[in-house]
Amino acid sequence: QVQLVESGGGLMQPGGSLRLSCVASGRIFNPNTMGWYRQAPGKQRELVATITNGGGTNYADSVKGRFTISRDSARNTASLQMNSLKPEDTAVYYCNVRFPILARDFWGQGTQVTVSS
Repeated sequence: QVQLVESGGGLMQPGGSLRLSCVASGRIFNPNTMGWYRQAPGKQRELVATITNGGGTNYADSVKGRFTISRDSARNTASLQMNSLKPEDTAVYYCNVRFPILARDFWGQGTQVTVSS
């Protein structure tokens, strides 16, 4: 019904930047929230940032001031600009879209981000 594909992950030095992209396909309708979550080895998946179709954003405290989420609803895409990367940002990053009317979430397959010197 809905598929999400992430891209843009990779290896980056601490202090560097990466931009993740998520392309959604299928039936995307409003209202909805798109977001990025991450899961580090041995840890539970955690929220990174979300953005509503109206543009409202929410960020984890650990990424505030460093990461910026944006979306292009017409293209059904969401991006995560990650600046000032830290080793603790290393994780698999997953794209998410949430439809409150359906009470349903859809997830991408994840893209690896590794921050290391």
